[in-house]
Amino acid sequence: MTKKPDDFTVHHDGVTIPVSRGGRGRPLVLCPGLLTTQADLYELIELLRRDYDVVAFDLRGHGLSSPADRYTFEAFLSDFDAMMTELGHRDLPSAPVLVGHSLGADLAVHYAAEHPDAVAELVLVDGANPVPEPFFTEDDLPEFRAMAEGLRHEFEQTRGTARQVLLTPQDFLDLNLDIEVVRSGILDRYRKIDRPIRMIMSTTMAGNSGEEGAQWRNRNWRAGVERLVRERPHISTSWVDADHRLVVTHAPEIARLIGDARSPAGQAAS
Repeated sequence: MTKKPDDFTVHHDGVTIPVSRGGRGRPLVLCPGLLTTQADLYELIELLRRDYDVVAFDLRGHGLSSPADRYTFEAFLSDFDAMMTELGHRDLPSAPVLVGHSLGADLAVHYAAEHPDAVAELVLVDGANPVPEPFFTEDDLPEFRAMAEGLRHEFEQTRGTARQVLLTPQDFLDLNLDIEVVRSGILDRYRKIDRPIRMIMSTTMAGNSGEEGAQWRNRNWRAGVERLVRERPHISTSWVDADHRLVVTHAPEIARLIGDARSPAGQAAS
């Protein structure tokens, strides 16, 4: 990735985080999800840059960021806070739109709850979902451990590239357990946010294999959004016929939905 004049680097907690900036229009900060890099989001970033001044970055241990000695939700949130602080020194014309995918959506909600004046609105893509039942418990460890081990080969294949992920399978497992705890209390965070919020959610976040576990997770995902909208009826929701990788597989549709004017409060779009 060629460094541009508006690109910058954040040094925080022993980690180096590269930040890219480009485009025109309203400021927009794109916060990636777990196992996703700026390189993975290249199509979405380029589409958003047509209408927004887009700021993007890699999470610690992802892409062009350096490895870290811990991968916890609080560590990722602290990095995000440091990046936003540095961005605040760069004379933005207005508070940015925060767009977060998966883990990035949770980071955006937690940041906005603590820094309401630093955010114009939030667009949350398949994350920050107050699901009624945990997706991942100690009982699920064997299943998720097998999935994490399956990622090891993928991690090795991308090592040394802009798409690399430096987490170990155990890091992945521990972080997912951590995220479940965070999401169990996320409704309290939403209650502290007075900015517009839009949700862009996948209809089959766990895939459409037809397996009972995947079907249950998909139902639980939708139930979480329904729970959120009952609690916060001003939140609008769009559903995309895709799985959890929708920011990569459906980039044009996601870019369009991010750019759309807000729907009336509580209205769910198909």
